[in-house]
Amino acid sequence: MSAEGAANGVDRAAHKAQDAAAEVDDHRAAGWVEAVGQSANGVVHMLIGGIALGVALGGGGSADQSGAMRTLRETPFGGLALWVVGIALVGLALHAFVIAVASSRDERRDALRAAGRGIGHAVVGGTALVFAVGGSIDGEETTESFSSRVLEHPLGPWVLGIAGLVIAGVGIAFVLRGVRRSFFEDVDPPRRFRRLVETLGAPGFVAKGIAVTIVGALFVIAGAMGQPGEAGGLDGALQSLTTVPGGVLALIAIAVGLMFYGVYCIARGVWAR
Repeated sequence: MSAEGAANGVDRAAHKAQDAAAEVDDHRAAGWVEAVGQSANGVVHMLIGGIALGVALGGGGSADQSGAMRTLRETPFGGLALWVVGIALVGLALHAFVIAVASSRDERRDALRAAGRGIGHAVVGGTALVFAVGGSIDGEETTESFSSRVLEHPLGPWVLGIAGLVIAGVGIAFVLRGVRRSFFEDVDPPRRFRRLVETLGAPGFVAKGIAVTIVGALFVIAGAMGQPGEAGGLDGALQSLTTVPGGVLALIAIAVGLMFYGVYCIARGVWAR
């Protein structure tokens, strides 16, 4: 087979995959997966926000996905809840990957965004399932271990720095999405609830964006200093605010914003476009 023939074959296969993904995305079941998955995503963010608020007020806990799963496991129906959240988020991740494939023909930017969401949902869903089977994950230890291994290589500092810039870019995109109210591209509430969704979404996206941007900044600092301990996940980013002047007030605002974002996610599941 010639190179041109092989390329045409690959192109036809890609088009078939895109068409199949578009059909799956149009199926009624995809709407249910999105609704349940976004609701689970909302619960996780509300738990993270609540833990962060406790940290700001002098309490303990890990204000990240692993901390949210520990909190969920301690509830009366913790085991069942973890299974539900884990499966719902894995389903949401698969739906995001389907959207990425369906969008890849014409909307490359939307495809990349959907793929990024899919990876994020898969990680959180996987964390929930690990806790559901009795395991445990420490987000900060995992981040530091990853950074340490990366820094063992000559290009490690550059890799961490670039990763940090990418993460910070994602955070800034969240902030802009909140400021511009462009999250209405994903949610279509009834007119009487539009103001409510705006009240939840605008500060929610800004708060999440600031938290993610801080995570990116910590990676850049770790790469620049060559010290893996400087890198941190979401918990490290939020905990770091307690060490700077005015940081506690900022942490309280971000914590409340994350809880708002959680409720927005549930609204998005109910009124998804």
